[in-house]
Amino acid sequence: MQNEIAILREHLADHELRVTSQREMILETFLKMEHVTAEQLYHALAKHKPHIGLATIYRTLNLLCECGLAQQRNFGTQTHYDNISRKGHHDHMICTKCGTIIEFENCDIEELQEEVARQHDFHITTHKLELYGQCSTCHG
Repeated sequence: MQNEIAILREHLADHELRVTSQREMILETFLKMEHVTAEQLYHALAKHKPHIGLATIYRTLNLLCECGLAQQRNFGTQTHYDNISRKGHHDHMICTKCGTIIEFENCDIEELQEEVARQHDFHITTHKLELYGQCSTCHG
């Protein structure tokens, strides 16, 4: 977690923004959660720190995305924030019935994407693969 705090502090300094205990607390809580919405993070923080507002959480999540600690994802109707600082790239399967989000990695898919890009003389800088359907609990 110290590495992520250092990354955030460096990003804030580079953009002449203040390091605040609220921002660091939001980061610490965020790192403990998976595929979190701003509202879920707000409720998790409200139990211990009710003085942190939802607007502060949104602004901080945007900062985390800017400095590469988080990635914004739009699964269905809600925006989720994914901790990518330790996991690296991965893809998602989203259940359209219960909302379960399943992370996965598949080297064959990654290689196929690179092959398709080469065929079109295209350089991939980033991508998002999201598969929508029903999880084993919902379709069984």
